[in-house]
Amino acid sequence: MEIIAARAVPFVLILDCIQDPNNLGAILRTADAAGVDVVVAPKDKSVGITETVRRVSVGAADHVPFAQVTNLARTMEQLKQAGLWIVGTTDQAKDRTLYELDLRGPLAIVVGAEEKGMRRLTTEHCDFLASLPMAGHVGCLNASVAAGVCLFEAVRQRAAAVRSDPSSND
Repeated sequence: MEIIAARAVPFVLILDCIQDPNNLGAILRTADAAGVDVVVAPKDKSVGITETVRRVSVGAADHVPFAQVTNLARTMEQLKQAGLWIVGTTDQAKDRTLYELDLRGPLAIVVGAEEKGMRRLTTEHCDFLASLPMAGHVGCLNASVAAGVCLFEAVRQRAAAVRSDPSSND
């Protein structure tokens, strides 16, 4: 992943078996807005770039690098070796929310499939698991909404880090 090597603080989104083209289009649009360097998804059991994805993404599908990989677990290991921390999102992580993690460094966020979440092997390759705090009666969010919440929490933390860094003042 040459894109990752070129970034001082890489920001990657991993999608584990997102199958709905409307979700992928919305996710790519959000990834573009958040400044994600690359979106990674497995070739199998995942939607690729289709006309529906392009339409829903409002052009983001043409600007956000989208890599479909043969082996997602191997790709996650390569990202770890490149220095990225991998945070998996799951409603099963009851003891830690996304807001309690430091998302300012080299980072890959994993969002799981629409109905089942992350697969077991994907979950095992994450460095951290975190949930999104849910105040209502519904146990989880739509995949594209969850991706948006996660990405923009990372954006918020990264912006706060830049503002508080005295060396960033000119």
